[in-house]
Amino acid sequence: MKDTIESMVRAGKKAPPEIIKEARRVAREARKHPESYDPECPPSSPQALAEFAAQARELRKRKASPVVSIRVKPEALEKYRALGKGYTGTMGDVLNYVADNPEILAKVL
Repeated sequence: MKDTIESMVRAGKKAPPEIIKEARRVAREARKHPESYDPECPPSSPQALAEFAAQARELRKRKASPVVSIRVKPEALEKYRALGKGYTGTMGDVLNYVADNPEILAKVL
């Protein structure tokens, strides 16, 4: 299951809801079990955790998409909103698709 989610994220796709639901169920179940010591993976020091957190913040900054404001016709916005949660991501995907296909872009310019 982990490989499926990771490969989808790497490909820039959203995992299907049933996979996300199963991953959350597994995580909830894991929380019920006490931690065990693994000599091959000792606990991290506070300094190591701080370094990891700093690296994670830097990666998030690099991966974050810029936030922009655009004007959209109300009819188009209604259609996207009707798609439900994540509709803004879908709008972004459509914009990327059109930008990557010059023949489509030429039709609307």
